[in-house]
Amino acid sequence: MTEGEAVSDRFALVVKFILKPGQEEAFDKLVSETLPGIRDLEPGTLVYTCHEVQNAPSERVFYELYGDRAAFEAHEDQPHVKRFLAGRQQHIERFEVDFLTLAGGKGVSAG
Repeated sequence: MTEGEAVSDRFALVVKFILKPGQEEAFDKLVSETLPGIRDLEPGTLVYTCHEVQNAPSERVFYELYGDRAAFEAHEDQPHVKRFLAGRQQHIERFEVDFLTLAGGKGVSAG
């Protein structure tokens, strides 16, 4: 964390996707095509992970942590993210988004 940057500036969310039957591989491919752009072009995206859910093969959970709200907005404006957002629709039945407020934890300085 840089000087002047506070933990409270962080912006985080969790997204749960319920995939259409048989769409798991195609959705995962879309995610794998999107990740390099996030890793290489988004310094404000601190964590961006996709998880499979044990015993629920048609579910995926994303955890996203950004330096601040502006970093999230910059993420949403990237061409690779816009491609993902448009492409995901054909693979998902529904999704839920929870925006998070950081309460503390390992790997997070007190700021």
